[in-house]
Amino acid sequence: MLVFPASPRTKTTYSCAHRAILFASIVHVLAAAAMARAAAASPDESGTSRHQTSCGTSSAAAGRTGKQTETAQPGTKLAEAKSFLQKGLLIEAEKTTRQFLQSHADSAEGHYLLGYILFDEIREKYVGEEEKEGENFRYNDSVDASLAATRDAKARESLAELSAGARYRVPSALELKTVGLDYLLLKDLPSAEKWLTASVALNPQDAQAWFYLGRTKYSETKYAGAIEAFAHCLKIDPENVVAEYNVGLSYEGLNQNDEAIQAYQNAIAWEAKNGAKSPDPFVGLARLYLHQNQPEKALSYLEQAVAAFPQVGLAHEELGKAYSVLQRLPEAQRHLEKAVQLSPQKASVRCLLGQVYQQQKMTAKAQAEFERCTILRSTESGHMEAKQSH
Repeated sequence: MLVFPASPRTKTTYSCAHRAILFASIVHVLAAAAMARAAAASPDESGTSRHQTSCGTSSAAAGRTGKQTETAQPGTKLAEAKSFLQKGLLIEAEKTTRQFLQSHADSAEGHYLLGYILFDEIREKYVGEEEKEGENFRYNDSVDASLAATRDAKARESLAELSAGARYRVPSALELKTVGLDYLLLKDLPSAEKWLTASVALNPQDAQAWFYLGRTKYSETKYAGAIEAFAHCLKIDPENVVAEYNVGLSYEGLNQNDEAIQAYQNAIAWEAKNGAKSPDPFVGLARLYLHQNQPEKALSYLEQAVAAFPQVGLAHEELGKAYSVLQRLPEAQRHLEKAVQLSPQKASVRCLLGQVYQQQKMTAKAQAEFERCTILRSTESGHMEAKQSH
């Protein structure tokens, strides 16, 4: 029997610059409508083969579970729940699925569906937060403690339902992908990699699963493996800007800067062709040039990012950083102040602005920003310690 335990927080660490983006990407890159349609499909439609074994399940066990699902036809309640899910009515979908499971506790389809609904409720929470806070939400170093607690609780509950479904039927590629994404939300990267790998083995044409497998491997510093996963994603979904941007990040991790530059430039060119949707490729390329002590090259890309995405604090932050390296301090101050206005809870921006104020002998303003930076960092550290203690 397959079990997907909700493991305690792991000790895996990775940079704040990409930590929030990793988990926010689940709600921004994932095509929720497509996932909902697949989750509401019949077992065969969602990728399950009754002849296929997975994760140590024997052929005999697969045959038994296949017979069980054949004899347990979904009732009107489950059909109603699927309809609610397809319409995006998640509360109604969860309630109806739970009612169905009260009288069909051995329904694999019911448990799997509830597991997906609980996962999608997390996505909806993140989307709601971005609608309140604006597009800078995805670039924050951390999320609100209550949102993080809800996320972790829902992910664990989702895993429990997916495990319950696995007692009665071998999971499909979609269901394994949901397991992997739950573990990704819980920051259990080894488990996320394991189940996303199992998902793409069952359905190698799932570009989303390849993308998240790449993101997981990137966060584990398995950069070569990440590039391979993103290459699979791009083969299925050519000119995917987000995937190519992540190829650039992965090449940077390998210190293959020429390849990273080419990947960022590819992503920028594809955005120009299809319409700009993200500042990330511009910022990624500019950061690389800044690391190479080429701030003049970084400027042009950051100015493009600010022009295309004037309400994204990250673009202003990086442009302010480039201006400060060039000792163009008034311009650095202007953009860092804008970044603080857009992302007031981001500690790194406060520290940078304090340094620029200090260089211009604005002592009181510098001290205020340094104090605010310290408070924000202390709050972030407190949140991390609290999470690790659970």
